[in-house]
Amino acid sequence: MSGPDSAAVGRTTIADRLRALQGAALTLPVAYGGTLLLLLCAYIARPALLSPFLLLLILRQAAPLGIAVLGQSLCMRVLSLDLSFGGVAMVVSYILTAGMLPLPDWLLILLCLGVGVAVGAVNAIFITWLRASSVIVTLAMAMVLGGIVIAFSQFRAPGDAPDLLRLVGQARIGIVPVAPFVWLALLVPLALFLRLSVFGRHVDAIGANPRAAWTSGIPVVQVIFTVHILSATFAVFSAFLLVGFVGVGSIDIGRDLALNSLAAVILGGVTFGAGRGGVVGPAIAAFMLTFLFNLLTSFGLGEPGKLMMQGAIVALAAIAYTARNRNRGIWK
Repeated sequence: MSGPDSAAVGRTTIADRLRALQGAALTLPVAYGGTLLLLLCAYIARPALLSPFLLLLILRQAAPLGIAVLGQSLCMRVLSLDLSFGGVAMVVSYILTAGMLPLPDWLLILLCLGVGVAVGAVNAIFITWLRASSVIVTLAMAMVLGGIVIAFSQFRAPGDAPDLLRLVGQARIGIVPVAPFVWLALLVPLALFLRLSVFGRHVDAIGANPRAAWTSGIPVVQVIFTVHILSATFAVFSAFLLVGFVGVGSIDIGRDLALNSLAAVILGGVTFGAGRGGVVGPAIAAFMLTFLFNLLTSFGLGEPGKLMMQGAIVALAAIAYTARNRNRGIWK
């Protein structure tokens, strides 16, 4: 083929390739480009933040959020949400540091894990059996747990964290903190489990079409039940690192986990019913958000600036979610 026809075919091929590249760019998690942009801004304005020591410190700070993100991403992939992270963190912090129960540290840690399982089970009961909104149920759970902790703290204030958790939260191997290894130890098995197991295929099927999954015999209730228990358990592990990192208990600990985990999951490529970012995208988003807050602190922006930026990030996440869905044809 030669002449005008071959030129037209060439132009069509190039246009198709450009459209394919545009579609691929829209499906990439926003966290990838956002992290590169933040690193570039830091290189220009605050190069000290890019030193290996500070980057590892920021990675340690990101670990609790990264673990919470694992649970939030699971919930979103089955068309649910979990906003109870803050309440779970408060209860865990109080149990571990108030000294109300004269138990060894390892028993307190097991008790906290049991509380996490119980919280996830109660959330799942309301969501699956009573068909209540996951937003309302988990938000109410966070408020109830927070109220319980505040009531008990009036009689006995939180104290120091257990030595084991302080070791995990603050220890280093050389210059490398231990906390990111805990994050990695939870992230990698979850990624492999979701990719290789029947449970992972059930999660994808429920997210794609819950009604079709139900009619095809997939145990929808059991899967969502398990997802919420796993989510609350990840919240407990996140609280362990927070308490260990700070070194003392607090009734304010983990209050931003729900909002930040939601933003990180969406920026990381996971949307309701779709897990395009897997677990790597949300993990990068968790690091991106933590790096951003450190960058804002280096510019002298306090808590008001951080709150405004959090709101802007959630708005950006919503825009990214809409753009990806429009590209998939949902709104056409």
